[in-house]
Amino acid sequence: MNAVLNSSNVQCPKPEVGMGATKLYFTDRAAYTIVRVSPSGKTFWMKRDKATRTDTNGMSESQTYSYESLPDIMPEEAVRLCQDGQWRSVGMKVLVSARREYHDYSF
Repeated sequence: MNAVLNSSNVQCPKPEVGMGATKLYFTDRAAYTIVRVSPSGKTFWMKRDKATRTDTNGMSESQTYSYESLPDIMPEEAVRLCQDGQWRSVGMKVLVSARREYHDYSF
């Protein structure tokens, strides 16, 4: 799934405050909320969401979550638009407009 999400052929939407974002790790994904956008639109800041499993599948690939924004608790993380047209935070790709959580239990 991350291979599809990592595809550079996807047009990135313009970030807006309140929009969801997903940080892609090697096989895991983490849910965020966009809290600020720079005037140029080339940088935004996001905060980690609290993701709670809503399924009963245990250590399964089939996972569903509910999300809660924690704006006053979590630190902001800067995300920049790179020359390749992708959003990145500390080298990791970030998807804009999709809020997804996933834990790969095989690692």
